[in-house]
Amino acid sequence: MTATAPHSEAEEAAASADAAALAGFGYRQELHRTLGRYASFAAGFSFISVVTTVFQFFAFGYSFGGAAFFWTWPAVLLGQLLVAACFAELAARYPISGAIYQWSTRLSTPAFGWYAGWIMVIGQIVVVAAAALALQMVLPAIWSGFQILGGDPAPFSASGAANAAVLAVALLALTTVVNVLDNKVLSVVNRIGVTAEIVGAVLIIVLLFTHAERGTGVTLHTGGEGGAVTAVLVGSFAAAYVLIGFDSAGEMSEETHNPRRTAPRTILTALVSAGVLATLLVLGGLLAAPSLTDGRLASDGLSYVLTSSLGDGVGKALLADVVVAIAVATLAIQTSATRMLFSMARDGVLPASRTLAKVSPSTGMPKGPALVVGVGAAGLCLLNLASPEAFLAIGTTCIAMLYLAYAMVTGPMLVRRLRGGLPAAGDMAGGVDETGKPLFSLGRWGLPINALALVYGLFMTVNLAWPRVAVYDPSGGHWYFQWFTALFLGGSVLLGAAYRKRRARATDSASSSPAPAETAARLSPASPRP
Repeated sequence: MTATAPHSEAEEAAASADAAALAGFGYRQELHRTLGRYASFAAGFSFISVVTTVFQFFAFGYSFGGAAFFWTWPAVLLGQLLVAACFAELAARYPISGAIYQWSTRLSTPAFGWYAGWIMVIGQIVVVAAAALALQMVLPAIWSGFQILGGDPAPFSASGAANAAVLAVALLALTTVVNVLDNKVLSVVNRIGVTAEIVGAVLIIVLLFTHAERGTGVTLHTGGEGGAVTAVLVGSFAAAYVLIGFDSAGEMSEETHNPRRTAPRTILTALVSAGVLATLLVLGGLLAAPSLTDGRLASDGLSYVLTSSLGDGVGKALLADVVVAIAVATLAIQTSATRMLFSMARDGVLPASRTLAKVSPSTGMPKGPALVVGVGAAGLCLLNLASPEAFLAIGTTCIAMLYLAYAMVTGPMLVRRLRGGLPAAGDMAGGVDETGKPLFSLGRWGLPINALALVYGLFMTVNLAWPRVAVYDPSGGHWYFQWFTALFLGGSVLLGAAYRKRRARATDSASSSPAPAETAARLSPASPRP
C-alpha cells in the first residue's frame, strides 16, 4: 500500500499540471489523458501505417517510375523530416488538439489558421476513405470470397473498384463504433495493432531479402513513357502518400501525459521508423519479385510478390497482418480527424459547433466528430462505384490537401522566425518541459530547416495536384478526374469561404448580444475566434 499511494499522488499531480497548462491556452481538460509515450508514438505510426500504404500504392509507383521509384522514398523521407522537425518545435510549445489549426492560427491570424484547419480536416476525411479502400489490395488475395462484386479484384477494374467501396464502408462502420466507445479501448486497439504491424513489417522485410531474385542495381532502371524525370515525379506519389500523418502525435496532445516532452519526440520517431521500414519494404519487393516485366508488379503490387515468392501459406498469413494494419490505420486517421473537428468546434468556428464540441464525460470521446468523419469518408468511398479512377483521385487529393495544410504552418512559422524567432506564447513552464528540461528546439538550424520545409511542401503540393492525363484519366472521357484534386481543393476553399461569409453576417446581426460565457471561456486571449 505504501508503494502505490505516492505513485497515485504523483499521477494526480501530473494530471493537474497538464490541466493547468491547457487552461493557460483557454481550454478546459475534457478529453481523458491516458496516453503514454508508446501510445503517442502509435498514434503517429498508425496514421502513417507503412504496411497499409506501401501495399496500397506500390503498384502505382512501380507502374510509373519502374524500379527507380525506390529512390523517391529516401528523398521524400528527407523532405518530410524537415517538416516534422518544425512540427516537433511547435508541439512542445502548443500541446493542443487540432495541432495544424492551432499552430497556424497562433503563428499567423485566426482567419488563415481557420483555412489551414478546414483544408486539413477535409483532407483527413479523404485520407480515411483512401485508407479504408486499401482493403481491396489485400482481402481478395487472401480469399476469393472477399471479392463480393464481380470477378476481377484489381482495384482499377470496374468490379474491383466497386468491391473496394463495399469493403471500405464495412470497415468504416467498425472504426466509427470504436471511435465512440472509450479512449482506453481506442488506445489499446491502436497499440496492439501498431505492435503487430511493426513485427509483421520486419518479418516481411527479412523474408523478402532472403528470397531476393536480383541485386540492388535494379533500382537504377526507370519505367513509364514520360522520361526519367516524369517517372520519378509521379512515382514519388507513393512515398508522399505513405509518409504523412506523423503530426497525429501532436493531435493527441490533450490526451497524452507530459505532452511537451513526449509529442515532439514521438512525431520524429514515428516518421523515421516508418520511413526506414517503408524504404526497406519497397527495396525488398523489387529484389524478390518473380518478374519485373510480366505486368504483375504494376497491377497487384506487393501482394503478388508475397504470395508468389513466399508461397500461399506464408504469403497469406503475412497479408492477414496487413489487414490488421489497414484497420488500425483507418481507425487512427479517423481519430486524428475527429480531434481536429473537435478542436475547431469548441472555438465555435464550424457549423453545428455546439454539437461537435461535446465530449462524453464517461468515455472522454467526442462522438459527434467521429460520426461526421465516418459518414463523410464512407460517402467518398462510394465514388468508387462510379469509376475505377476514383481510387487514385481520392488518394492523391488527400495527399495534396495535407501537404498544403502543412505548408500553411511552416509558412507562417518561417515568417515568425524572420521577424525575430518563435514566440514563447502559452509556454507556462518558462521554456522547459514537464521534466524540467529545455523544450525541443532546432536552435540555429531552425531558419534553414524551416525554409527548406516550406519549399519542399509547396513543390510537392503542386506536383501532386498537377492534372496529368496519364495519371488521373488514363482511359479518357473523365475530365473531372483529371482535374479532381484542383476542383476538390477549390470547392473546399469556396465552401469554407461561403460558410465564413454567412457566419460573419450572422455575427454582425447579433453583435449587440453578448457571447455565450462557455464559448468565451474556451477561447485563448492570444487566439481570438476567426
